[in-house]
Amino acid sequence: MTLIGRTRARAVQTLTLDSPQTRNALSAALVGELTDALTDCAKDADVRAIVLTHTGNTFCAGADLRDPPPPDGLVALLRQLVELPKPVVARVTGHVRAGGLGLLAACDISAASSAATFAFTEVHIGVAPAVISLPLLPRTDPRALARYYLTGERFTAPEAARIGLLTTAGEDVDEVLAPVLDGLRRASPQALAETKALLTAKVLENFDRDAADLTALSARLFSSADAREGMTAFLERRDPEWVV
Repeated sequence: MTLIGRTRARAVQTLTLDSPQTRNALSAALVGELTDALTDCAKDADVRAIVLTHTGNTFCAGADLRDPPPPDGLVALLRQLVELPKPVVARVTGHVRAGGLGLLAACDISAASSAATFAFTEVHIGVAPAVISLPLLPRTDPRALARYYLTGERFTAPEAARIGLLTTAGEDVDEVLAPVLDGLRRASPQALAETKALLTAKVLENFDRDAADLTALSARLFSSADAREGMTAFLERRDPEWVV
């Protein structure tokens, strides 16, 4: 079963997360397919920009708790999005949770409709938003992240735009993105690549400095007693009983 849909229109390649039965959770298989699709886009001279979108009412629910990717696999995917020499635009019309917010932060431009909601839910299952902090911390308001990382509370698309998680939000996401995609189509491929390199230099410094430590932190937390209880409680739809 294919987990990533591919379509193209006027030099823009659309990659669609297409596992609605798992709410497009980041399984090892989905991460692998998305990595391959992005690699193909990078090599294709006819692709000017990439749109990353989704089927169903959820853009991405975060890590698939039944088949999670290894932390270094998620780091590699996030870095690939940042390093890709072509702009990547996230198009969101549904909910985004946990690791899915890392995908948004790794994209160059992220837009959502007013129906979208967002939450860093890691603290509710006994872990922390470790690896996804690599693109999030350099691009998002730190005081807002302190609140939403620690509470796991839900917030809206306008709030996500205010704090820098999104580039823009509106009632109709395609209407919002129309001038963005028009601008990208009209730009020189060389100019896009070099401009993106300028914009992502500080983000990549974060990867170079912190990726190993945050990967180790993620692995340690996911193997902890709190995480086992948190994930079990989530799957059983009950409140966790934390070890004090």
